[in-house]
Amino acid sequence: MKFGFFVNDIEQEKPSFTTTRLAMEAAKRGHKVWLIGAGDLTYEANETVSAWGRTTGSRHYRSPTTYLASLRGRKSQPKRILVDELDVLMLRNDPAAESDYREWAKSTGIIFGRVVLRSGVIVLNDPNGLAGALNKMYLQLLPDSVRPRTLITRDKKEVKEFVKEVGGKAILKTLKGTGFRLVPQSVFFITPENRANLNQMIEAIYRDGYLIVQEFVSGAETGSTRIFFMNGEPLRHKGKVAAFQWVRTGDEMRANIHSSGSTAAAKLTDAQWRIAEAVRPRLVADGMFLAGLTIADDKLIDIDVFSPGGLGIAQRFTKVNFAEAVIDSLENKVHYMTYYQRHFENVDLATL
Repeated sequence: MKFGFFVNDIEQEKPSFTTTRLAMEAAKRGHKVWLIGAGDLTYEANETVSAWGRTTGSRHYRSPTTYLASLRGRKSQPKRILVDELDVLMLRNDPAAESDYREWAKSTGIIFGRVVLRSGVIVLNDPNGLAGALNKMYLQLLPDSVRPRTLITRDKKEVKEFVKEVGGKAILKTLKGTGFRLVPQSVFFITPENRANLNQMIEAIYRDGYLIVQEFVSGAETGSTRIFFMNGEPLRHKGKVAAFQWVRTGDEMRANIHSSGSTAAAKLTDAQWRIAEAVRPRLVADGMFLAGLTIADDKLIDIDVFSPGGLGIAQRFTKVNFAEAVIDSLENKVHYMTYYQRHFENVDLATL
């Protein structure tokens, strides 16, 4: 099979990234695996989509570090490939990681992914679903019973009134972007003690557009839980669930893998399982094959559907390689796609 992994920048990929682990697992099974950067795609005059991609000539890797070294080695020069001939194209770029001068790169995967769909390529997550999740408003489309009370506004007075209504404790952040790669100034924890500085907090992110004010969830004081979803269900493999705990350290509010917070094994609660069941229909309807949910106490406080990371962390605590389950699922999708194409006419590929 032929797999493509679309990322922000191949040179910026790291051994710890989930994308690296997925690509390596596919390569170890003998599949042809290509990594494609945000600026490597071309829509040809003959209406096909091509790309400059990098691949490796081996399938034997001891670790993600050796896989990336092989991918970037002298023998792995970029080659022109026909994206329409891939079996699977995984959109794994993170729009929030792009700087303003690369604004064009934030939606590139969605734009080209939609075109590639018509050739019968399995594109995941579904680019049509991702188009509706380019900012944090996507969280508000999920059931209100599982998320904190939230205000999204540009009115500074409304922000202050909301903070007062929720008892003086709230999270203030920008609507812009998705995922968790936010600079420290993008997230503020408002408390009765620092409320005198609320004007400065608002001004610090006001230039980025709309502001999100989120009721503070008490459990977030100690950290949060990351749970991976695949095909609308918590990702399981060999009897284990892909999840781990983010533990807040010091005054760092962004207790996650992109900050100074630490990690620990997760023990899922009944409330977290209820949240998982509540969000399942929406994730399935939007074609979100792989997603990462962040839960604090009994509330869903964030969701990443572009490049959910941390499978390696979950593996460290469970001793289970969850990348195997993801590639298993992709292989099954290709087999089903091939079957339907051979036995049925006019099948809607997007429904498989």
